[in-house]
Amino acid sequence: MKTPPIVSPQEWEAARQELLVEEKRLTRARDALAARRRRMPWLKVDKAYEFEGPDGQVTLADLFQGRRQLIVYRAFFEPGVNGWPEHACVGCSMVADHVGNLAHLNARDTTLVFASRAPQPDIGRVKARMGWTIPWYTLTDDFDADFGVDEWHGTNAFLHDAGTVYRTYFINARGDEALGSTWTYLDMTALGRQETWEDSPETYPQTDPYAWWRWHDTYDTP
Repeated sequence: MKTPPIVSPQEWEAARQELLVEEKRLTRARDALAARRRRMPWLKVDKAYEFEGPDGQVTLADLFQGRRQLIVYRAFFEPGVNGWPEHACVGCSMVADHVGNLAHLNARDTTLVFASRAPQPDIGRVKARMGWTIPWYTLTDDFDADFGVDEWHGTNAFLHDAGTVYRTYFINARGDEALGSTWTYLDMTALGRQETWEDSPETYPQTDPYAWWRWHDTYDTP
């Protein structure tokens, strides 16, 4: 392997500082893009979608689990997909492996779930084998076709307001690679991280950074 130049500490730091300028520019660009997502128009969901969960049939509204926002990742785990029935698709499995502790998302009034065509017994078995705790539902209707995830993985964001569900954003293909952390999931939602530094529409919920952060096992502690 042909390596880059070997330099002094001073030269290495100078090179890092040069790249840091570009990295900060990229961070600001990501923040600006997330701000635009928070101003995206919403699409009303009129169709009544149903899923199968560990405890039986549930609706799309049920998937919110009482929270205001919902993120649904369409994972490919079903007959005909490589790995079946022992595993989900290897790429979707890597996505699942990267999901952080959901207590932090839940603290921002946001629920994350996965959805696949596999029956619940198979989903439960693979979740136990892989150590995944993400809520994972079985698709039973045209949800995947209607939301662009019938032939390829993707992540849809929804918001529940006054009894109505709205689709607020969609990320797929290589865009899914960046997801997995609390921050990246919140950045794709209509309400964002809900922190005061963000450029959000007036009246959107916001609190100071750090003020809402907790150890994941202490969110129920005032």
